[in-house]
Amino acid sequence: MAILSSRTRTDGKEFAANVAAYAQLRVPLDAARRRAIEGGGERARQTHLARGKLLPRERINTLLDPATPFLEIGQLAADGLYDGQSPGAGMITGIGMVSGRACVVMANDATVKGGTYYPLTIKKQLRAQAVARENGLPCVYLVDSGGAYLPLQGDIFPDEHHFGKIFRNIAEMSALGLKQVAAVLGACTAGGAYIPAMCDETVIVDQAGTIYLGGPQLVQAATGELVDAQALGGADIHTRLSGVADHFAHDELHALALVRDIVARGKAGALPAPPRIPVAPRHDPAELPGLIPANPKQAIPIRDVLARLLDDSEFVAYRERYGASLICGTGAIGGYPVGILANDGVLFGQSAQKAANFIELCCQENIPLVFLHNISGFMVGVQYEQGGIAKDGAKMVNAVATARVPKFSVVMGGSYGAGAYAMCGRAFGPRLMAMWPNARTSVMGGEQAATVLALVRAEQLARQGKTFSAEEAEAFKAPVRAVYDAESTALHAASRLWVDSVIEPADTRAWLTLGLALAAGSPGESTRFGVFRM
Repeated sequence: MAILSSRTRTDGKEFAANVAAYAQLRVPLDAARRRAIEGGGERARQTHLARGKLLPRERINTLLDPATPFLEIGQLAADGLYDGQSPGAGMITGIGMVSGRACVVMANDATVKGGTYYPLTIKKQLRAQAVARENGLPCVYLVDSGGAYLPLQGDIFPDEHHFGKIFRNIAEMSALGLKQVAAVLGACTAGGAYIPAMCDETVIVDQAGTIYLGGPQLVQAATGELVDAQALGGADIHTRLSGVADHFAHDELHALALVRDIVARGKAGALPAPPRIPVAPRHDPAELPGLIPANPKQAIPIRDVLARLLDDSEFVAYRERYGASLICGTGAIGGYPVGILANDGVLFGQSAQKAANFIELCCQENIPLVFLHNISGFMVGVQYEQGGIAKDGAKMVNAVATARVPKFSVVMGGSYGAGAYAMCGRAFGPRLMAMWPNARTSVMGGEQAATVLALVRAEQLARQGKTFSAEEAEAFKAPVRAVYDAESTALHAASRLWVDSVIEPADTRAWLTLGLALAAGSPGESTRFGVFRM
């Protein structure tokens, strides 16, 4: 294997300027993370604690094995949406170790609108369940929710990817042998009552947990009966009379201990050791922020990045001199073999052909793929269209779509247009996808979009016999640029769950290692490629 050297001077002014610019990019993200972690705010947190309950993150920390990581998914969901009323979309989801087994944990945050489900809450839970299914992991549901957020029922209830899909997933994963465990730690109302009712085993906390399809108010309205919550659907009722729940817990700590016992009995979720001994890169991953140019129009030195991600900075390049704008090759991260596809310029026909061939080879050897995005798209122009770049690009997209080895995507810089698709964007099924704080993604860059729309406007006016001055064109372009600038950020993407996480560059290696470990223990699939247009 070749050892990657680093050409970046870490003691120079440019490196220091890059670090300072990166620190400014982190400011809005750090604020968004604080909002998500704080949940419904201090008043709601104190009300929750006054009821004798643990906060949702305390519940997760108590459930997980001591000193083990929690790979959070969708932390920034709904940031800036719903008038700021649903930080984190009212739910915490992620992957952690429970009794020595990797599990997907989904915890309602009752400090956020009583844990009710907004549209993005559902999307977040469905995403977590998809991660569980793809990686062959058990699911733990820490339930404390008032059910659907009724004012938005039209965006929550009826469609195939709305509330009902959660219950369908529970049933299908149980059928696959992926244990489904619920702990009812508070309210569990209306349709949400089917989560514990459909799980393989359910724990409920005395005097705190309740399960009912219709709460006391609905019962009174429908039947005239007066009944309190515990008599209607408390722990005593459901463990002694109805059989809806299996295990009676005296308090939350008891409930979480019972969940750990239940998970310990299962087989799924045990992670194999890496096939190689992990070796630290020869260059410090903490230096990665200094490699991100303060000017986003400048290229990220991708080989210097790889030297800080790969084990021992070792890399075997594939067709190094052909299609050089896309770097392909093999190495290891955290002891796990990987195939790397990393942008080093725009995608040409040769780059796309090389990628398709490289993906075939990795699938043949069952090597996971890691896509490192910094791509403005495919090359355009008469020469390239006549040369069949659409056909070559389609080969790469076909290979990415049909490859059944685990795939991971990290957007380091830009990820635009069809280039984002070819580099395994969200629509192409990466096991996990993240962005760096500086990263951006959209259908095209803001300047390009503004210019295209301005040209279209100029043609419209010309047909009407009108002119379009340079000053008018600039005034037309400015709001387009502003919209693209606001809607292409990492925070915007994460708030809508287009990516799973916004990660620090220095954490990329650890983030990928966790994902690769999960994938190594998951069921394998054989790849069957579609028809490649020649």
